Amino acid sequence: MRKKLQQLTYYKWMLFGVVSVGTFMSTMTSSIVNVALPPITLALHTDIPTAQWVVTGYLLTITSLLPLVGRLGDVLGRRRMYGYGFIGFTLGSLLCGLADSIGMLIGFRIIQAISAALLMANGMAIVTANFPANERGRVLGAVGTIVALGGLSGPGLGGLLVEMFGWHAIFYVNIPIGLLGYAGVRLILPADRNLQQEKIDYLGAALFTAGMVSFLLPLSYGTKWGWLSWSTLGCLGIAGVMFMLFIWQEKSIDYPMLELSIFNNWEFSAGNLAGMLSFMAMFTNTLLLPYFLHDVLAFAPSKTGLIMSAFPVVMAVVAPLSGSLSDKIGTGLMATIGLIILALGLVWTAKLPLDAALGIIMASQATMGLGNGLFQSPNNNSVMSAVQPNQLGVASGVNALARNFGMVSGTAMAVSILEYRRSASLNGLSQPTPGQQIAAFMDGYMVALLVGAGLAVVGALISFHRSGTKR
Repeated sequence: MRKKLQQLTYYKWMLFGVVSVGTFMSTMTSSIVNVALPPITLALHTDIPTAQWVVTGYLLTITSLLPLVGRLGDVLGRRRMYGYGFIGFTLGSLLCGLADSIGMLIGFRIIQAISAALLMANGMAIVTANFPANERGRVLGAVGTIVALGGLSGPGLGGLLVEMFGWHAIFYVNIPIGLLGYAGVRLILPADRNLQQEKIDYLGAALFTAGMVSFLLPLSYGTKWGWLSWSTLGCLGIAGVMFMLFIWQEKSIDYPMLELSIFNNWEFSAGNLAGMLSFMAMFTNTLLLPYFLHDVLAFAPSKTGLIMSAFPVVMAVVAPLSGSLSDKIGTGLMATIGLIILALGLVWTAKLPLDAALGIIMASQATMGLGNGLFQSPNNNSVMSAVQPNQLGVASGVNALARNFGMVSGTAMAVSILEYRRSASLNGLSQPTPGQQIAAFMDGYMVALLVGAGLAVVGALISFHRSGTKR
């Protein structure tokens, strides 16, 4: 049956549809969890720094594994890895829904994350390998639309599910989507051929994972431990040693997990660096806005979901247009303008007053969606077009790595800034009033978003100087 389908003129779009299911599911899960995080914090009797590991643990695991699973796709087959991703994600979603403690939930989210890494590292490579170069911007723009639709449905659907059935339901919704995606893999994706006969660099993967975990732990707990404490400095020292050993390992073996020479391509490196900074900037807002809406403004989860939907709605409209346009006029200038608009949206959101109207809050999120939509599709087009066909798996993995490293770093940074500023504001107050607690939260919230805006500006400067502004 698969061979008959491959003869259809629109077969490549059927293939794109299968990849879109995985992209939609993993994106929706992330945005659903952000909306449900305040209720999860209350229901499981925990605090914000601990609850954020429901997000951070997920992103940290993905970030640590992406180079490895990208290589596994090149060696063992992208179709096979994509299918395993659907199976594992569906199982992980079921287990997350059954969790009754914060420890169990974080643990089961790691199972989800391992599977999501398989989907993320191989999805873009599958699409890029099956579309001609002159359609790449268009199809990657369409991927951006799917990302936006996942983000769009997540807050709204998540808010309704939490309000009607409780937070467990946000994970159960992935089960039918995962089963549908696995069926698509079996029926539609082409069989894996011309696989690279190479060994898997498991030592390199272990060193990279150890370095990443050691680096991100102090980002999350630096305020609690103390930034100059032995715990913080020790973790950073271990991270430095692990990354140096990783680089030595990759340079000394024939089949490295990550081909470091790919970073000699400045357009590829600049695009990934700008992408990482964009996600760091966005996730200061993505993590903290639900707490602002829920804890400070006392909005219901459904209303919070409605507000957060403004970002992906605008992105869903803009992303395919910017992707198609980048095929004609290049990527650099559009990506630069997009990040500047994203920075302006973050500044606007940071300065929102406590009595801001619903429409004003949504407009600030829509501004961020416009900026992100202008940036992501051209940037992905630039990154994936900068490498050779035999490097698509590695490039897809690195692209996803930059994205997820930005997410987890932005999340950790936002929590650290919030907790540091809030602790400083409440220092010396044995029994702070509700008004003082809100003022302390707002101080940390505003600073975190302004730092995010600064990162977006740095990303804009990098985008502007990647190969001039033509690509």
